[in-house]
Amino acid sequence: MKKQAYPIMILLLVMWLVRIVDVVIPADLNQFGLQPRSIQGILGIGTMPFLHAGFGHLISNTVPLLILLGLTVASRGDHAWPVVAGIIVGSGVLLWMFGRNANHIGASGLVFGLIAFLITVGVREKRFGSIAVALLVGFLFGTTLFFGIIPSFGSTVSWDGHLFGAISGLIVGIATSSSSP
Repeated sequence: MKKQAYPIMILLLVMWLVRIVDVVIPADLNQFGLQPRSIQGILGIGTMPFLHAGFGHLISNTVPLLILLGLTVASRGDHAWPVVAGIIVGSGVLLWMFGRNANHIGASGLVFGLIAFLITVGVREKRFGSIAVALLVGFLFGTTLFFGIIPSFGSTVSWDGHLFGAISGLIVGIATSSSSP
């Protein structure tokens, strides 16, 4: 299990290093966020999860990512990282195509995608381990999932990023799991 934790730690470390560099240099790296329907915004599909508005924003994504990535790696093994990539790309493309006009930053799309993914897999596979993970995720993050996708107009929170992350997690969950008869 130690070996499987390294990629999680590296992903989170990169997020923290990007935030620290942005503070120390100040380079305004957040300009490289996802901007829907713009050529420059396409780059944001890959950079958005690594950019955060501040340390509070980063912490609010780090804690759930640590839990959700840990559960994903523990339950999916070597198949966890294609799942993560699928959620990042899927949610980014959906947000780029249909998101509201704003500069979207942060890893919460991945957080919401992993929540939806783990619940979807538990429902579809109907195996004890998958169901247990789905119930745990639903207990820990169900309220967050529900309230996080409700439109909050005038807010700087990317509710549409949350929504497209959840949709992407649902799609990846359906595509990568088999339903039991």
